[in-house]
Amino acid sequence: CPYEILFLEATTEVLIRRFKETRRRHPFSGRGPLLEEIRRERKRMEELRGIANKVIDTSELTPNELKAQISDLYGPDNDKVKLHITIMSFGYKYGIPLDADLVVDVRFLPNPFYVPDLRPLTGCDRQVDEYVRQFSATDEFLQKYNDVLTFLLPNYVREGKTHLVIAIGCTGGQHRSVVLANCLGERLASQEYRIIIRHRDILKRV
Repeated sequence: CPYEILFLEATTEVLIRRFKETRRRHPFSGRGPLLEEIRRERKRMEELRGIANKVIDTSELTPNELKAQISDLYGPDNDKVKLHITIMSFGYKYGIPLDADLVVDVRFLPNPFYVPDLRPLTGCDRQVDEYVRQFSATDEFLQKYNDVLTFLLPNYVREGKTHLVIAIGCTGGQHRSVVLANCLGERLASQEYRIIIRHRDILKRV
């Protein structure tokens, strides 16, 4: 019967913290320091990761967020969806998402961080959203990138791709990337694609 491989991973720092917090032993426990055990496990899992249909980086996910993502991917209506698209905003200062298929840098837009009244807000707040959208470069970028995706997405589907992660980054992942991720999600919403919008670093303060 047909099957898919879903591979879950996390950064080494997060894995070490999780083992310490839960006080659970690593499966390779007793063969060396925890760091070496994790490295050995990664080496063994390389081939499986390479053939996985979907890879999810759980480093920044809560258990409920992970549950929601898996439900979106493999829920009862899954067969009706041609492509699952996760649009993720992030901050470059915290690193590029490991599971990103496409990465977009929107640091060319004016930064709301330097507007005192907007600094403590996020791209989900109306004031920041309006500030970022007011620039002609924002609308021009969205139009051009939407054209690129209009070309790419059907071709991805034709080649058998079922999951796509689009990562949109700004400096801190709090303002510009959040607005652009929301805007792109609005434009891509359709019956053919299931859109998940996730703001990875929105609550991390500079």
